[in-house]
Amino acid sequence: MTQFVFQHMVNDQGLKDKFYIDSAATSREEIGNPPHYGTVNKLRQEGIPVLKHRAIQMTKQDYKEYDYIIGMDAWNLRNMNRITGGDPDGKIHLLLDYSKHPRDIADPWYTGNFDDTYRDVVEGCEAFMKYLGEEQL
Repeated sequence: MTQFVFQHMVNDQGLKDKFYIDSAATSREEIGNPPHYGTVNKLRQEGIPVLKHRAIQMTKQDYKEYDYIIGMDAWNLRNMNRITGGDPDGKIHLLLDYSKHPRDIADPWYTGNFDDTYRDVVEGCEAFMKYLGEEQL
């Protein structure tokens, strides 16, 4: 969900050429699967384009290739640090750490509440975009 929401924001602001946005799983459970139908339905309801995507596994190499590695919850952070062997460059963050109310984002796969997750994702993406703007992209 977050990849599509943030890509939509970036595109709307004419910043597509300044970003490479991707997502990867920190566990192997969903590898090869498309986005959950509940995610797809919520994004379409909100007018967010859903691009062709299949879940892939995060790798240690991702740490070298990306400026920011963003997780949704503390479990993601633990797994990302395990996969990368640590975070010496300070690249790994929770999405909502950029917001005024840092917290985990609940996984709607477990909660079934795609509306709350979408609101949290938008809040985090807007805050992250503001942070990047202050860093002058």
